[in-house]
Amino acid sequence: MPKMKTNSGAKKRFDITGTGKIKRKHAYKSHILTKKTNKRKRNLTYSAIVHSTDEKRMKLLLVE
Repeated sequence: MPKMKTNSGAKKRFDITGTGKIKRKHAYKSHILTKKTNKRKRNLTYSAIVHSTDEKRMKLLLVE
């Protein structure tokens, strides 16, 4: 069997933490920012953790 390839779109968008969780960015932070409050934009800045129900699928995309 050949090696599985890492999904190149996923490797640009996700990072694996030291404990094995997957970090992701928030959506809705790229344009149409004038109507969004400063608090909302600030909270979208920080990274989030991929939900446990999606984690298995993401790890298949990020196989190394």
